Amino acid sequence: EVSVRGKQLGWSEKVARYERGNMRRILTELYIRDNCHPFKGTVLLWVQVPMWVCVSLALRNCSVGALGPAGNSRWQFSHVQEQFSSGGALWFRDLTAADSTWILPVALGLVNLLVVEIFASQRKMPVSRFQNLVTNLFRLVSVVMIPIAATVPSSMALYWLSSSLVGLCHNLLLRSPAFRRLCCIPRTKSDSDTPYRDMVAALSFLSRK
Repeated sequence: EVSVRGKQLGWSEKVARYERGNMRRILTELYIRDNCHPFKGTVLLWVQVPMWVCVSLALRNCSVGALGPAGNSRWQFSHVQEQFSSGGALWFRDLTAADSTWILPVALGLVNLLVVEIFASQRKMPVSRFQNLVTNLFRLVSVVMIPIAATVPSSMALYWLSSSLVGLCHNLLLRSPAFRRLCCIPRTKSDSDTPYRDMVAALSFLSRK
């Protein structure tokens, strides 16, 4: 934005370079003063994503009966696979088989899409082209996850759905004014007294677009 403003005002390259440096300095001071560096918002992902991948691979190995090196490990993996094959519930009794009804995969896709749309509906300021691109990318990933979840063992699809549901509940809970007061979370100017009603209205508007 400094470059755009510089072109509007006819700044020289030297002045524009000085203003860009000044802007970076001001931003750094704000990050230090308010302890709000943008990187902190991604810290959870650096923990959550590797854990999600590791648990998914572990469930896959248990479901397909991946063999250990020898001896007891082979028996243990085989025993775990037998337990998975009869340890399901409702319509997915066999956790080693894919969900032929597609209920788990479709539910996973719908929950993920709902999470994306909730985030999109909460934006108060005009979004940039890059933000729109990221939102559409997450929408695409949510849809692509449906056929992927339909081809993996039900144990993995169930874990993915459970993880997404926890994330959805977490986001909904953090928008509750009563819960935020209970946790002493400071109120901001963008906070609403009726967040859930506003969310439903925003989602209804998005569905009509």
